[in-house]
Amino acid sequence: MQDADNPAPPEKIRIIVTEDDEPVRQRFVSVLSDWDGCILVADCATLDETGAAIRAQPIDLLITDCKLPDGSGIDAIRLLRHLQPQAEAMVISVLADETTVLNAVKVGATGYLLKDAGPLDLIQAITDLMAGHSPISPRIARLLMRNLGADPAQPARTEASGTLTTREMDILWGIAKGFTNNEIAERLGISRHTVPVHVRNIYRKLETSNRTETVFEASRMGLIRL
Repeated sequence: MQDADNPAPPEKIRIIVTEDDEPVRQRFVSVLSDWDGCILVADCATLDETGAAIRAQPIDLLITDCKLPDGSGIDAIRLLRHLQPQAEAMVISVLADETTVLNAVKVGATGYLLKDAGPLDLIQAITDLMAGHSPISPRIARLLMRNLGADPAQPARTEASGTLTTREMDILWGIAKGFTNNEIAERLGISRHTVPVHVRNIYRKLETSNRTETVFEASRMGLIRL
């Protein structure tokens, strides 16, 4: 039994990095190798290498570029979601167009940084993501909020928004603020065991699959303002 005065050290985050640009990939590798909070399972240059690494062993986080020589990092995230649904995925890319960002979010990316992120930004983003937050570069967030505004030609799903209960709206507010389930429970004075149930109901009603997509969709529908 572990001594209460000497608790076991936190488990290190097992990470795969996918980036086809060699200097950029080596920069990421250097940052992560110098950080004692993670284990770099593999660094990959192609979609094929990434797929093999995902199939080889369990990981906690995939960090991937979108544009790869033999495909897309979005396909890598889709494969990760299929084979290791418990793992997280974060995009680091120069691509900041709405289509690419939205596609990444829809397949399961819970973080999106631009390649100008510094070493400390990368470590902080990984730490935040694994704590339940959704790190997004400010330029990406502004682009999404601007382009996901309600489109008169595509009315918001009012039938879905109308079914959110008062408590679910409270939970949605917490998600938008980036709080973890435990933090939401503490702030609302409810059991931490009930928060995941409300979160799943929100996902179902808004037809989303993760926190990042939920915040974007809720903002588009006018349920929240960021």
